[in-house]
Amino acid sequence: MPNPSLRGLQAFEAIGRCGSVSAAAEDLGVSPGAVSQLVRNLEQCLGLTLLERRGRRVELSSWGRLYYVEVAKGFQQLSHAANVLTRARNETAITVSALTSVANRWVGRKIFDWQSLCPESSVRVFGHEQEPRIGVEPVDFRITYGRRAHVHEHVANLFTDWVVPACSPALILGHVLTSPHDILKFPLLNVEWEADYKASPQWKDWAALVQADGRQTFSGLSFTLSSSAIDAAVSGRGFVLAQISMIQDELASGTLVVPFDIRMKLSEAYYLAWDRAALEKPFGQKFHKWLLGIAKQQHLMSTPSLPGLD
Repeated sequence: MPNPSLRGLQAFEAIGRCGSVSAAAEDLGVSPGAVSQLVRNLEQCLGLTLLERRGRRVELSSWGRLYYVEVAKGFQQLSHAANVLTRARNETAITVSALTSVANRWVGRKIFDWQSLCPESSVRVFGHEQEPRIGVEPVDFRITYGRRAHVHEHVANLFTDWVVPACSPALILGHVLTSPHDILKFPLLNVEWEADYKASPQWKDWAALVQADGRQTFSGLSFTLSSSAIDAAVSGRGFVLAQISMIQDELASGTLVVPFDIRMKLSEAYYLAWDRAALEKPFGQKFHKWLLGIAKQQHLMSTPSLPGLD
C-alpha cells in the first residue's frame, strides 16, 4: 500500500475538525473541489470510503471516524512541536513554577542572586500546588517535592531538607529554656501537607526524638502551607518545625531563633523538572546549571548544623 500524501491527510483532518468540505476549504485556503479531490485520492490509497454523503452534507463514515481519531493525534503533535520551537525561539524569558512555599521562601529569594549574575536575563517565578504539564503549558522549570516529580520526563534531585524548632525571640522573652522539652510547653504550630504528600515531621515525632513524655498530646493551629506556619511563628504565635531552606533570612535577621538545634530530615527530596526546549533559550542551560548549584549549596548548608547555632 502506498503511503498517503500529507496534503490528503491534511484535507481529511480539516473536514473532520471543521465539520464540512466548505469549512475545511476555507480553513486551508483552497477550493472545496481541491479538498474533495485530495480526500478521494486518500480513499483510493487506503482502499476505504472515508466520507459519506447525506443529502447535501458530507459525514465521516465509520472507517472515517476511526481513522480521524488517529490522524488528529498526529496533527496535534505536529502543532505542539511547532509551538515548542516557536516558544523556544521567540520567548527569551525563563518561567519557573514551584510549590507555593518553595516559590515564596526559597527560589523566590535565591533568584536575586541569579539576577546579579545575569542582569540581562528575564525570569518569572510563580507558586502553584498542581504539577504543570511541561511541554504543553508555558513552564520551563518546575521545582516540586517527592513522588510528584515522577510525572515529569526530565528530572533531577535537588536536595532533601531538614526541619528545626524555630520561634520569634519575643515568644521566649523572659523564659529560661533549659532543655528541648521546654519547647513543648509553648503554643505549637503544625504543618499538615495535602494527602498526596508523605507527611512532614510532626511535633509528636520531634518529641519522641528528644525523649519527651510519650503521653503528651499535641494540638494547636495547623497550616497546609509551610510558609504560612513560618509567618505565624515570626509573628510570635508559637514554635514551628520549619524547613531550614525556608528560614535562612529570618535566622540571619533575628526574626526567628532556634533555641535547640535538633533537627529531623524530610522523608523525601525536592526535585527539578524541565522542558528540553527551555535549554535552547538564551539563558536556559546556564539557569539549569545555576539551580542545581544552589541546591547543592543548600544540601551542604542544611545537613550538618545551622551557622551560629552550635
